[in-house]
Amino acid sequence: MRNPDSLNQKADEDTGQGLALAVTAYLLWGFLPIYMKLVAHIPAAEVVAHRIIWSVPVAAVVLIVMRRTDALRDALRSPRMLAMACVTAALISVNWGIYVWAIASGHALDAALGYYINPLFSIFLGALLLGERLSAAQLAAIALAAGAVVVLIADAGTVPWAALGLMFSWGFYALAKKSLPIGPNQGFLLEVLILLGPALGYVGYLSLTGGTHFAAGLARDTWLLLGCGLVTAVPLLFYANGAKLLRLSTIGILQYIAPTLIFLVAVFVFDEPFGRARMIAFPMIWMALVIYTASMVRQIRQRAAT
Repeated sequence: MRNPDSLNQKADEDTGQGLALAVTAYLLWGFLPIYMKLVAHIPAAEVVAHRIIWSVPVAAVVLIVMRRTDALRDALRSPRMLAMACVTAALISVNWGIYVWAIASGHALDAALGYYINPLFSIFLGALLLGERLSAAQLAAIALAAGAVVVLIADAGTVPWAALGLMFSWGFYALAKKSLPIGPNQGFLLEVLILLGPALGYVGYLSLTGGTHFAAGLARDTWLLLGCGLVTAVPLLFYANGAKLLRLSTIGILQYIAPTLIFLVAVFVFDEPFGRARMIAFPMIWMALVIYTASMVRQIRQRAAT
């Protein structure tokens, strides 16, 4: 199936529209912890369920306005594509759950760490599972990131599970998403449609057992849960439409906006402790990302020159 979102894409140049859309997405993701902190008193599973439920109408309206529903109908008729989408849907729901829990429980710095490491984990997965060759710079970057995690483990005496959980779930999600032959807007709606049944079932169970925070007396909670759809779907749709109008190297650099903002929010807004181990580990991660990004940009330029 041909991806309609890939038509007219110019892989060798950036556009102003693409830059505006992608930067907006990363800014929204960067400040998302502030919103998630407002629902910190609500169990993560309930928040995730409402993220799924209220993302469906937002994503559906976008597809209808863009007149790109044909590919979604084709996907719903394809058992193979549905099976692949079930995998990506499961991975993104796990990622959302870990993220919501991390913000609510005071581990926003771990969330930033997970998303900082993720690009390096993705190239590691490419080498491990897809046979992609790693350059010396990429190997050095991965080693630095691994060293940073070791520093954190040695200091805390425990594994930073939230950071690694976000890294693993998003890394495998991105890998699986590559194999999903459908446009990003259609793919997102397909994923939340697959998750809609379980989400509605869980919210229904909470309503029957009196454990729900939706329409349960506090209008504030109801509006915040309704808003979960917007804060989930809008950045993803901005990103999906912006990424196709930008070069890979540009996206590679822009992707650090979100974890940097999460890091700043965690330290200066949530006042999370930034101890000695993190003072060592985070600069190691930043150095690894500089090495990785420089290597990626150089490789892309070399390919473009040949």
